[in-house]
Amino acid sequence: MHHAERFELTFPVSGDSIVVTRTDRKGAGGHPLYSDETGIVQAEIDEHGNVRMVASGGHQSHDVPARAEPLD
Repeated sequence: MHHAERFELTFPVSGDSIVVTRTDRKGAGGHPLYSDETGIVQAEIDEHGNVRMVASGGHQSHDVPARAEPLD
């Protein structure tokens, strides 16, 4: 099963786009965990492009991305 190395996440509320890169960790669902360069934005992304945002600190809450587009 192939998982992209990078995804662009687009958030509908803010309109922001963030690039996340695959880490060597897995999320709670067993899928690869991706992180932005700061480590603040983390997401578990499955092979279908479904995204589950992961809090990287206390009281953190993320908007759910409208889409996750593979970059490679």
